[in-house]
Order: sequence, then C-alpha cells, then structure tokens
Amino acid sequence: MQVFFDEDLIVRYGGRGPRYTSYPTALQFNDELTADVYRAKAKESNDSDVPLSLYVHIPFCHSLCYYCGCNKIVTRNEERVARYMEMLYREIEMQSELFDRKRKIEQLHFGGGTPTYLDKPQLAALMDHLRASFTFDESDEREFSIEVDPRTVDAERIRELWDLGFNRLSLGIQDFNEDVQKAVNRAQSPAEVRALMDSARESGFGSISFDLIYGLPHQTVESFDKTLDTVIAMQPDRLAVYNYAHLPQRFKGQRMINAEDIPAPETKLDLLHHTIDKLCDAGFIYIGMDHFALPEDELVLARKNGTLQRNFQGYSTHRQCDLIALGVSGIGGIGNMFAQNSVSTIEYEEIIESGELPIVKGLLIDDDDLIRAAVIQDLMCYDSLSFDDFGARHGIDFREYFASEIQKLDVLEKDDLIVLSDAGIEITPRGRLLLRNIAMTFDRYIDLEENDNRFSKAI
Repeated sequence: MQVFFDEDLIVRYGGRGPRYTSYPTALQFNDELTADVYRAKAKESNDSDVPLSLYVHIPFCHSLCYYCGCNKIVTRNEERVARYMEMLYREIEMQSELFDRKRKIEQLHFGGGTPTYLDKPQLAALMDHLRASFTFDESDEREFSIEVDPRTVDAERIRELWDLGFNRLSLGIQDFNEDVQKAVNRAQSPAEVRALMDSARESGFGSISFDLIYGLPHQTVESFDKTLDTVIAMQPDRLAVYNYAHLPQRFKGQRMINAEDIPAPETKLDLLHHTIDKLCDAGFIYIGMDHFALPEDELVLARKNGTLQRNFQGYSTHRQCDLIALGVSGIGGIGNMFAQNSVSTIEYEEIIESGELPIVKGLLIDDDDLIRAAVIQDLMCYDSLSFDDFGARHGIDFREYFASEIQKLDVLEKDDLIVLSDAGIEITPRGRLLLRNIAMTFDRYIDLEENDNRFSKAI
C-alpha cells in the first residue's frame, strides 16, 4: 500500500504519542518489579520453547553528537570503560544462570552509545563471553546486528565485525551536508561511508541499514535532497528516517545547537513529505513508523507473509523471542514481564558489584495488556485487523471487548485515516503516517484529550 502525505491531517493529528516499541510503554514501569520477581519469571519462561534475543548496551562515545538523546558516556578514559565491561561480564553471568542452554540466541543487537567504540580485542572478548554463557544460533537464519558510527571504523574493521558473527549493520548517517554535520558535531564523508558499504557487501553482510534525521539545523529541502540522492545511490537495504526532537532541557548536548538554525515546523513537514516521495519513487517500500526497505528485503517479505514484528529495536522479521537486556538502561521482555536496568551507570555498576541484577523497575502485564498489545502490533505491522480472525486467536468477541474503542474510531474514519467495517479496520494511505494516533485508541493508559509531553511528537 502507498502512503499519502496529507499536510492538514498531519498538522491536526501531529501531537505527541508513544512509538509503541512495547505495550504498555516504559512510562508504566514501576519499582514493584524487583530482581527477585525477574529471576522467578525468567526461570518460569524455560517451560516454553520460545527462543532468546539479546540486547547489549555499550554507552561509550569518543565525541558528543549534539542532537543525541541516547544513554551515553563521552569519554576516552580506558579505566572507566574497563570497569563497565567488568560489570557487564558479571551481569552476563548472572543472567545466563536463569536460562536453559537449549534455548538458542536467534537475535543479537548491540546498541549505544557507540558499540564500535570498543576496539577489536574488546569486542572479541565480549562476544566470546556471550558465546560461553549462552547458546548462539550460528546458522544463516540468525539476526545479529550492531550499530556503527562510520567515523569509528574502516573497511578492515567491518570485516572483523563479520568474523565476530555479526551479519547486519546499522550505520548512523543522519545527513551528508557539511553545514549540518558541523552544526551537530558529526562529520563523515560519502566516500568514507561508501567504502564501508563496499567492505560490508564483500564480507557477506546480508542487511545494511542507514539512519537519517530530518529537522536538524541548517537543513533545507534542497540540501536534504542531495543527501537522499547520495543515499539512494548507495542502495542500503533499509532506511530509518527519524524526526529530530529538540529538547535541550532534557539533553544537555542539544544546548550546543542554536535553536534559530533549526528548520521551522512547516519546513520539517516539507522535508518529511519530500523524503517519503523521493524514497518511494526510488523503489523503497514504506514499512511504517519511519522505516523504509527495498522490495526484496526481509521486512517487506515479512509484512506480506504475516511474520513482521515490532519491538524495542524497531521492526524485525523473526518470530517472537524472550528479550534479555544487558547493560545500563537496557529493557528486556520475558513472557508477560518487562524489566529495565538502572539508567545510571554508577548505580548499575554498584548494584552488580553487590552481587545483584541491576533491575530497578518494570511491569507484569495482564491479559488485557496482552490483547491490546496484539491489536497495536497488528496495526503497526500490517495496517489492518480482522475482528473475527483476531477474536479467534485471542478468545474474545472483538466487537464486544472493544465496543467503546470502536466508537472512538468513527472520528478517524471521518478523517479518512481508516476504513471501519463490520469485518475490521483498514488503515488508509492517509493514515499510514499517523499509525501512532490510530494505535492510541486502544491504549488504556492514555487520555486522548491530553497532549502528553512525556512522549515525542507523532510527526
């Protein structure tokens, strides 16, 4: 299905809302979810045949990218890094004791910060430690990805990542325009990125993704068009194009950005509109929620065959896994439980040094949460939902269970975001850019009348 950019609707609905990488969202987490509860639930999960996924957070960066809102530590202090890695190893050991070795790690994702901040011996030691603690799926079906700052690697380093077992790369590009790069303190040339792409293809990486950001200082439609031309010529398998949220009160680094240099709201809409049109015209398929992929990519195929998933790492093609999160601020999901590690590195390390898991909050979700999460997942991944099929899968009468929510959908139908029938919900091309707003109808924790500043802007 195509996507239609309706500026009037986007302005009207473009308030704040969750990205729904989980439901309930992390805002509902509380400190009643303790390490003891986590331990018990993790052991219970071994009764299932659900495979495992690992997320590893490496918070370190050599320099500050002014736009960044990630949990990060800018340092060149190797002792600081060594201490964190020692605590991370201890956490790996504690977590591995909770899960049967027969459960394979089918998915692995290194995020940050900058995972490639770690040098070759450090990354190799970390992978060795993980393989000694868990059973890795070493087949071609595995999905082992790592986020890469192009400024921290060269062609040889890309080959080393392949040798360590990674088969997917996510390159943080943001923008190739020199003025924009200077304003956000992140300079990298197209030639450098192209060399990395060539090395990745030659090494055997099956999926390469680029991250871009629109709304950065000095961006214009004309300047970003040139970045898009360069990106399209490189043909990454996937693209994520994110909206820059300027929140200097929350992220100190953003105070280095001159607010006067940030594009006006109407320019940001023009940037988004042009980006969608340009990428779709170039053959990319709009998956949803900022993500595009080439027609032969696994995300497109999974969307067609009904195996697309959405989780804390975005869209995924693998079946549902229990997610173990390692490192500061990591969020895991095991069965009907979400659990988050401390977001403070100092606290994270202190808790581990005391011999305890660094889990400080989370949530046990009930049957209603699970049903609502499934509704939101279907809408986010497939743009449609059959009342009868969904009801049969989950043992409910959808029309009766969600009677009040269906009434609220009338407004969205009048605005042509959805087609609502006795059979189900179909999201229209106009509605595809407003998936968050449609999903929010089924979120029991949100008051649709409020503009909740805890969330980012929908557009």
